[in-house]
Amino acid sequence: MSPVDYGIILFYFAVVTGLGFWYQKRASKSLGAYFLGGKKIHWLALAMSGSVSNFDITGTMWIISILYVLGMKSMWHHWMWGFLMGAFFLSYMGKWVRRSNVMTAAEWMKTRFGSDSGGKLARTAYALMAVLTLACFVGYAYQGIGKFASVYIPLESLGPYMPFSCLENILTEYKPDVLAVMIIGITTLYVVLGGLYSVVVTDVIQTIVLTLGSIFIAYIAWSNLTPELLSKLPESWTSLRVPWRIEEFVGTDNAGFEFFGALVIVWVLKGFLLNAGGPAQMYDFQRFLAARNARDAAKVGAAWSSFLIVRWAMATGIALLALTGVTGITDSEKVMPVVLQELLPIGIRGIVIAGLLAAFMSTFSSTVNSGASFIVRDIWQPYFNPHASEKESVRFSYWATLALVLVGVIIGSQVDSIAQIWNWMMMVLGAGMAIPNVLRWYWWRMNGWGYSVGTLTGIILSLIILFLPEAPVYYVFPLICAVSLLASIVVSLATQSTNPDILLSFYKSVRPFGLWKPIASKAKLSAEDLSIKSESVQRTILNVVLAMFAITGMYLFPMYLVGHWYFYSVMFLLLAVAAIAALKYTWYQYLPEDGKSSEAH
Repeated sequence: MSPVDYGIILFYFAVVTGLGFWYQKRASKSLGAYFLGGKKIHWLALAMSGSVSNFDITGTMWIISILYVLGMKSMWHHWMWGFLMGAFFLSYMGKWVRRSNVMTAAEWMKTRFGSDSGGKLARTAYALMAVLTLACFVGYAYQGIGKFASVYIPLESLGPYMPFSCLENILTEYKPDVLAVMIIGITTLYVVLGGLYSVVVTDVIQTIVLTLGSIFIAYIAWSNLTPELLSKLPESWTSLRVPWRIEEFVGTDNAGFEFFGALVIVWVLKGFLLNAGGPAQMYDFQRFLAARNARDAAKVGAAWSSFLIVRWAMATGIALLALTGVTGITDSEKVMPVVLQELLPIGIRGIVIAGLLAAFMSTFSSTVNSGASFIVRDIWQPYFNPHASEKESVRFSYWATLALVLVGVIIGSQVDSIAQIWNWMMMVLGAGMAIPNVLRWYWWRMNGWGYSVGTLTGIILSLIILFLPEAPVYYVFPLICAVSLLASIVVSLATQSTNPDILLSFYKSVRPFGLWKPIASKAKLSAEDLSIKSESVQRTILNVVLAMFAITGMYLFPMYLVGHWYFYSVMFLLLAVAAIAALKYTWYQYLPEDGKSSEAH
């Protein structure tokens, strides 16, 4: 890269680190300010923050690598991480979370299961699961940022100037690891200082930079792709059709996708369970809790997916440029940095890379800020220092953040690829928590003991699977889900139910639907309220479906547009527009008024 590109990137790092110092005093007032921004942040800023936190550099590299291998049918693969989450957020889950009125997702357990032994264990089990997941996310980010930065930064050129030969060997042989540690260290600095204030403010800036960079890359791809170049693509690259088996993958590095039809079944199942169980990335939960009221929380959910549209345009553009004009790529996870290095002009390259680094930093900052909140609020305070002052708690949160980052870096240094750690997190560890997370919202009889045993059983099984890396996910995922489901139901029914007063309070404040009839009858709802509630459930389900069509159309529209497949592009755009128009009448006009909760769902 040129000095201009490096200058742009260094300037960007200076700005975001400076914001951490700027917000240090404001964020350190209390834990509520540090972790939830005092619940005074505008819903649009929260949506931008949550959205760009999903727009991470490692995930984008992975998306492009899957597009590179599978083509458009790779969209089925993204069900595994719940890419249609916005449909559930806007329809009802955002409001449910905000009405819980707690600070962390684990603290939510107290409102659902109470403060007895079962409730405390449920809160601890969730916190442990969350910290493990978020530490893995740090390791996953470590893998991606190291691979990305190693393409651009000639760190090995500093080797001859090192005073010791061992340092020269480290810079040469462990270049991605050294770069990952350096970038993660800078990002950790501003997260520790500024809490959620600095995270959200920098996320807004990063959203703007990243959006402009993504649009530019998509335009470059669109303008450079010709019919002759596109003719080089595999015949079925543009198809969304699901083949049961892809025979050409047998015996290749992509053999894991051979039985594609079976994989799609478990991916889609995982997506539904994940989204129905509430915000899944831990920091997602935090964004809704930080909303000013339930109405704003629903709006956060609606805007969440909109800011991700440009990501799919950019990813498709990069994959197509690599397939039609770049040779010699041996690692599909390096497609993105290689294409950007070879095809972007000086200056523009610096802006785009700064934007992508912004994506990394926003996701990483959200991850560690959320992870620290679990450690402080749900482990350290309840068990080690229940009478800690606000200043003591904020100070300990600094150390919790550093500890989480250190563990994540160690995990990341032990894996070989982004796909390896991602697939384990999503489809193995994710299977262990999916069922208990769903049951806690929709089944009144689920108690703290059932949730704890179901979750801990899933975690143990997922750790055992680490020693069986060749086990197909379409066997592993259903097995873990079935065992976790059985453990949750059996233990819940074998132990005393949650205190009726706790259940009644939770039902009245959150107003969930599902298997809550015994509690609903005690809530003494009028016949009119019951009628409204019934209609509301039906409308909520309709809104989920409409929003899924809207999001799918919004994502596929620019993907086909970049590749000059205009018929499909217009078709998906019309699908999105029609679904959004319907949502105005089925969703928007039924939102609760500011500061009120006049409507059940």
